[in-house]
Amino acid sequence: MFDTLSDRLTSVLTNLRGKGRLSDADIDATAREIRIALLEADVALPVVRSFIKGVKERAKGAEVSQALNPAQQVIKIVNEELVTVLGGETRRLEFAKTPPTVIMLAGLQGAGKTTLAGKLAKWLSGQGHTPLLVACDLQRPNAVNQLQVVGERAGVPVYAPQPGNGVGDPVEVARNSIEEARRAQHDVVLVDTAGRLGVDEEMMKQAADIRDAITPDEVLFVLDAMIGQDAVNTAEAFRDGVGFSGVVLTKLDGDARGGAALSVREITGQPIMFASSGEKLEDFDLFHPDRMANRILGMGDMLTLIEQAEQAFDQEQAEKAAEKLGSGQLTLEDFLEQMQAVRRMGPLQNLLGMLPGAGQMKDQLANFDEKHLDRIQAIIRGMTPAERADPKIINASRRQRIARGSGVTVSDINDLVNRFFEARKMMQQMAGGFGFGGGGGGSKNRKGKKGKKGKKGRGPTQPKGMRGLPGGFPAMPPGGMPGLPPGGPDLSKLEGGMNDLPAGFDPSKLNFGNGKKK
Repeated sequence: MFDTLSDRLTSVLTNLRGKGRLSDADIDATAREIRIALLEADVALPVVRSFIKGVKERAKGAEVSQALNPAQQVIKIVNEELVTVLGGETRRLEFAKTPPTVIMLAGLQGAGKTTLAGKLAKWLSGQGHTPLLVACDLQRPNAVNQLQVVGERAGVPVYAPQPGNGVGDPVEVARNSIEEARRAQHDVVLVDTAGRLGVDEEMMKQAADIRDAITPDEVLFVLDAMIGQDAVNTAEAFRDGVGFSGVVLTKLDGDARGGAALSVREITGQPIMFASSGEKLEDFDLFHPDRMANRILGMGDMLTLIEQAEQAFDQEQAEKAAEKLGSGQLTLEDFLEQMQAVRRMGPLQNLLGMLPGAGQMKDQLANFDEKHLDRIQAIIRGMTPAERADPKIINASRRQRIARGSGVTVSDINDLVNRFFEARKMMQQMAGGFGFGGGGGGSKNRKGKKGKKGKKGRGPTQPKGMRGLPGGFPAMPPGGMPGLPPGGPDLSKLEGGMNDLPAGFDPSKLNFGNGKKK
């Protein structure tokens, strides 16, 4: 959604990097280009004026004029002002001291409230809560049935005493759902209300009546991020008619300009709490203003990438894979498990897009075909356990059998096996180069022997800067991993790289191995 805005801002700020000194004219020209980029992205005019004013005042002050690198200081200012516009700090749900916590969802017709209810319920379940979905949209045809289907997919029960389709009293359903939650010991109640138009007084009154009947701890306004400038008017109408404590942005995977996300927080004064970016129930997470600002400015989102890796990788399997990697005993079975874990994190295009400077290889990412990974998985699954453990035994007849079973050619088998051996050798050398454990350089005569101090090798660990990722997280050697197409994204072409990360970001302080941050 923010691709166009990101490209414009990145281009404007890149032009500053070659200048050792910035004049007032340089700052004015940069501010003008940023203003145009924001207006083209459908950001509300009052927000643009406030943003540009803040940037210009700080850019012409002492923090830039006395800086060793004025250009980088201006980029830092733009990043900080963008974070401020998006809300400053991550706002989390406030739970009631005495369960159940009541959360009411409200929004326009077609904003995606019912699907969002299922996503939020699944997310809360993953946080250790026991949510109950409540069907209070009794106007829209089959709305109750849709919520029941979504609830079943999310593994969350649905309270739906009325059939809907114009039958039933939504206020009564909402009121009775609280007692049902207490009886069944649910600690969170998610009330899905009917969609309405900003000018529909009757439906706005119904939402206000539901709010008064259940006294929710949180009222979340579900906003379609693709509606552009009208997002501000809609948000103001709901704020005045019903009131809300937070905003949820949906359809962030769309191709609209994204100005709603940059406008709604500043205009309404209420924070963006969650973001939904796809059709799957897993495409949902907390909204982090600082991470979103980094993405918009092309700085990547390493923290989200690390968190997704923590959820997708099994720690025990990751440690075993790391040990095998250092000793040169990584098998195709291990590689298949690691590849499946990476794919559980989401589309590979999205993962690579979180790397700093990924916008510079946008065309490569757009043309990346993940079906190639499906073929790789089919090839490996077509092998016997012995062949996966020792690919050296795969002779010509075996390759023909695997090719027939997986629907590929023998040359595809050859390519996978050869690239696997090359990658394993390279990873082994990399492990030895970092001085990893007793298996280190992969020399067989050293395996299992004691070191100088009489202790056995501890197996591979990770360099300090990589401790945020699980031990078995696949490295990306030059030329790509086996299983990635030869023409895939070349990460070595990234410019700026880790230097573009905001000040204060230290990956070495992250340790997700035990599920805790230091």
